[in-house]
Amino acid sequence: MVTAFLAPALLLYLGLLVFPAGQAFYISLFKTSGFSDSMQWVGLANYVALWNDKVFWLSLTNMLLILVVGGACVFGLAFVFTMLLSSGLWGKKLFRALIFMPNVIAVTAITTFWSFVFMPRYGLLTNVLKGLGLERWASVSWTAPENVFWAMLVGLVWVCSGFFTILILAGADKVPADLFEAARLEGANQWQIFRYVTVPMIWDVIVITMVLWCIQAIKIMEFPYAFGGPNISQDLYTPAIYLYIMGFGQREPVYALGYATAIGVAMLAVTIGAVLVLRAGLQREPLEF
Repeated sequence: MVTAFLAPALLLYLGLLVFPAGQAFYISLFKTSGFSDSMQWVGLANYVALWNDKVFWLSLTNMLLILVVGGACVFGLAFVFTMLLSSGLWGKKLFRALIFMPNVIAVTAITTFWSFVFMPRYGLLTNVLKGLGLERWASVSWTAPENVFWAMLVGLVWVCSGFFTILILAGADKVPADLFEAARLEGANQWQIFRYVTVPMIWDVIVITMVLWCIQAIKIMEFPYAFGGPNISQDLYTPAIYLYIMGFGQREPVYALGYATAIGVAMLAVTIGAVLVLRAGLQREPLEF
């Protein structure tokens, strides 16, 4: 009886996830453009080429920087915002709406704003630095090849931190208020309350948000691609962007669908491995309240 109820969900899981993943691996064993029935068997040649592809390793490095450095900044801000908003800060609902606002605005509009911020001569950041008398920093070209990735990462952190703050804060709101009150009566400050009461009580929520960030960072494409524009530099490549370019081209058609699919399979393997490691490393005994 139970199996009958699970059958629809199982069929959807097999049809929408397992079968497409298997089909993708099958296609990655061929050399094909994807626009004809002509498929040349190459075995693991696409993966061998991928292993020796410097552009792929550059995109993978960028993805890891987003995952680790960007993740540290995103969760650092999310924890600070959660700690402040959990302390009974005035205007909590308004602040929630403001930090979540970037997630409801089109990516193109957001990247246009950040392009204005980092504009070398007339940008917002340049004018602010000049106003503070920091001429040396104001003269830095933030969108130069050696700086453009970090400029993009600043904007990405700004966009994502609000979303993950809302998720963590939703977990913190479920913690009984009497636990916070008891901690205050014992003389704990706001940091101690957050560190020793809030975090242990919502650890499962934090783990889930970190897994979500891990998945988002590995597959990220929209923000770096929009930030770099139609002729995006390789300095902003992520595996997802490289997959798109190898599959469809950038300045001119490429149509290497077999190779692009191999990139997708590699991304799937990295995602599964990263999530398993993260879940195993952050596993703790659940606390009940």
